[in-house]
Amino acid sequence: MEFEHLVQEHYQGLYRFALSLAQREADAADLTQQTFLRWATRGFQLRDRSKAKTWLFTTLYREFLTSNRRSVRFPHVELGDAEPELPPVQDRTAEDMDSQSALEALNQLDETYRAPLTLFYLQQHSYQEIAGILEVPIGTVMSRLSRGKAQLRQKLSDTAEPAPSAATPKVIPFEPPQTSRHG
Repeated sequence: MEFEHLVQEHYQGLYRFALSLAQREADAADLTQQTFLRWATRGFQLRDRSKAKTWLFTTLYREFLTSNRRSVRFPHVELGDAEPELPPVQDRTAEDMDSQSALEALNQLDETYRAPLTLFYLQQHSYQEIAGILEVPIGTVMSRLSRGKAQLRQKLSDTAEPAPSAATPKVIPFEPPQTSRHG
């Protein structure tokens, strides 16, 4: 069955079904589109083309369940509404840290920790992939990432705190002289 013909034949029914599940037009349209995307990528696996309609409706329902679980696990919250729950951001951290200083600190780490950190954060490899690349157990990768992050944090905090300058004068608080009332 040709894709365009399949869409023309089943779009309205799928959309109505999606709307009955999702209760929002935008979500129903997304579910319907996702269902046809699945058909475009996996529909060739269906041996009996007469069951395409059933496959589409089943797939749409499964997509709905998946998105519903995801929305329960990761609810959509407007940033303004969530602001009281967000951790405080220290202005100094945002100002002081830039990518260059982070890379310099990373380059100062021992290779044992630098390699997994680079592979994970800069190359975006999974723990499993890093274990294969470095030929170490996955637990070792996790341990090295944890220790490497701690060392990196320490190096970044050391560079963020400026050393006191010898030219900085020592400030002595002023206290006015005590006067006697018996004067």
